[in-house]
Amino acid sequence: MKKIVKYVRESYEELVHKVTWPTWAELQNSAVVVSIASLVIALVVFVMDYLFGIQNSQFGSFVWKGLLGFLYGI
Repeated sequence: MKKIVKYVRESYEELVHKVTWPTWAELQNSAVVVSIASLVIALVVFVMDYLFGIQNSQFGSFVWKGLLGFLYGI
């Protein structure tokens, strides 16, 4: 039990006194960067899915199958 108490106490001390926490402005900038990167990646995946997803069906019309549908058809 002493080891657990010591671990918790040392962890608290490290978090309070040794860790450098980001400022509010740094957190906002990081959030913007992550949001933009997420949108770009989602757009790239959507475009890939769209380009590989349209297949001709037996009736001559277009059918949406998606990227996985394309890969399973190979």
